[in-house]
Amino acid sequence: MNIENTKNIAVDVEATYLAHESDPEKGRYLFSYTITIKNIGTGSARLLSRYWKITRSDGHEQEVEGDGVIGLHPYLGPEQEFTYTSAAMLDTPVGMMEGHYMMVDDEGERFEVDIPAFSLAVPQTLH
Repeated sequence: MNIENTKNIAVDVEATYLAHESDPEKGRYLFSYTITIKNIGTGSARLLSRYWKITRSDGHEQEVEGDGVIGLHPYLGPEQEFTYTSAAMLDTPVGMMEGHYMMVDDEGERFEVDIPAFSLAVPQTLH
């Protein structure tokens, strides 16, 4: 569990290796990650977009940008939270992800919310 807090928006991430959907012999390692975004402030904000940097264990980096998350633009009032699950495919057994969300508050001010770096690792790969 990694938690980041930017402008009263907290982000919690948990990653899981999906062995039953992976194929190590073909270099396919699938990971799911569940993210909870919680507004711990007194204002409200809407998530507009996301940015990810995915780094494999061999150092190769991939950047992914997109509108919203899982097709949604959640609006978070004070003390509200939004949880979603997505997935990432790697061709190495270890990697990491980090990034940010672009959000906008009720006054129209845009701000970034950091997504803390988290590792993607096949169990017993890291010591």
